[in-house]
Amino acid sequence: MIIILKPIATKKDADEIIAQIEGLGLKPLYMPGVERTVLGAIGDERVLAGLHLESHPLVERITPILTPYKMVSRDIHPENTVVDIGNVPVGGKPFVVIAGPCAVETREQMIATALAVKEAGAHCLRGGAFKPRSSPYSFQGLGVKGLRILKEAGQKTGLSVTTEVVEAGDVPIVEPYADALQVGARNMQNFRLLTKLGQCRKPVILKRGMAATVEDLLLAAEYIVAEGNPNVILCERGIRTFETATRNTLDLNAIPFLKQKSHLPVIVDPSHGTGIRDYVAPMAKAAAACGADGLLIEVHINPKEALSDGQQSLYPEQFSRLMKELKPFVKAAGRELTT
Repeated sequence: MIIILKPIATKKDADEIIAQIEGLGLKPLYMPGVERTVLGAIGDERVLAGLHLESHPLVERITPILTPYKMVSRDIHPENTVVDIGNVPVGGKPFVVIAGPCAVETREQMIATALAVKEAGAHCLRGGAFKPRSSPYSFQGLGVKGLRILKEAGQKTGLSVTTEVVEAGDVPIVEPYADALQVGARNMQNFRLLTKLGQCRKPVILKRGMAATVEDLLLAAEYIVAEGNPNVILCERGIRTFETATRNTLDLNAIPFLKQKSHLPVIVDPSHGTGIRDYVAPMAKAAAACGADGLLIEVHINPKEALSDGQQSLYPEQFSRLMKELKPFVKAAGRELTT
């Protein structure tokens, strides 16, 4: 429920109501505004009804939260949330580009790619050390060795780094090396992992599952936020449909929908969304035009030798050209792209 207090209500008045909400075992939220204070109560609405807050002299009105995803909804948090990946804000006016290889393969490959994306204007560096793959015979990543290489590449370039975490037990291992933790499409509904990420305070990039609805994605985000971590970035990376011309169908319809329904930042991964190098740039521009807060793009120093996803990875010169070509699209959407 959303509890809107009258303009004359003080912080002390709000605290008294919050104490009553907590006393019933519900989760209270305190959201002070310029003109009035808004409180939230997450839990069984039948229990809240026992307080009869609609009769409280300082309560203006009570509104139910109709969506199943309460804390990530704009109903309870109307303003945009800005999530900081290191020193890079995601969700504000700046348009953010996260770039790097699918997997950390060698120190030389990672540092060379990091230097290339930095020079082209990327704001954050990505690279996978733990790789969940469809085939057990595919490259699974370098593990902790890869994390060390990724962190070194970030330090050499001054870029914040993001990397994937694949199971709950890996969270404390990965956390010290990364500025943001990524949940891949296959793990979007790994609820033990989501709960663990909610208990840490590192930003989480949550990718949409291959067969997940937009509501499924928002409910997965709710798991993380409900555990106390508000720093979630949603990522549209394409869904599996009957179409076989591309690896996935990049659902850009989801971007305005997510931006309307949720206060969380939304980025787009056109690399996995298409699976084809030549289509990454057009879809990246389309993502910027339809209101995304940023992009997650695969770039490899030498894609033809990549151990993972080489066919969808951009060459450094292609990425550099894309960063230049993105600017008018970002500007048309009312955002800023600094390189």
